[in-house]
Amino acid sequence: MSEAKWYVVHTYSGYENKVKMDIEKTIANRNLQDQILGVSVPMLEVSELKNGVEKLADKKMFPGYVLIHMVMNDDTWYVVRNTRGVTGFVGPGSKPVPLSEEEMAGLGFGKKDVVVGYEEGDTIVVTAGAWKDTIGAVKSINEGKKTLIINVEMFGRETPVELSFTEVKKM
Repeated sequence: MSEAKWYVVHTYSGYENKVKMDIEKTIANRNLQDQILGVSVPMLEVSELKNGVEKLADKKMFPGYVLIHMVMNDDTWYVVRNTRGVTGFVGPGSKPVPLSEEEMAGLGFGKKDVVVGYEEGDTIVVTAGAWKDTIGAVKSINEGKKTLIINVEMFGRETPVELSFTEVKKM
């Protein structure tokens, strides 16, 4: 059995979530869980300003496209290609081309989870950037963004500064 890879499927615009649901139903009905491992519509969280109010909203990263993690064979190709709303696989002619590991990593897929070695209250020193050599205590940690916030003294006041995990180290 060959290895599962990520493929890009072109859909009618606005049908991305419907295609995802239809493929997931077909996977369950035909018992293809070991051949089609995942279906994804990559989303990006953006802030929108409407009527003077800022709101967070999810936008499709690639409108008109769906990512599918699957083992390519005649059965899986047929299932995906004949799903309502799918216009075809991305690739030259009729030959689907899988995404490389680098391309998937760039989209945030396949990244390894980083174990955070910081806790609130830890004293850290900044090792890079504009705040290099600044010492501060961790006030909060955002594991999703891989950042932490420390307070630094600026103009005689405590000011919160957000820093990447890669810019700091424990003292």
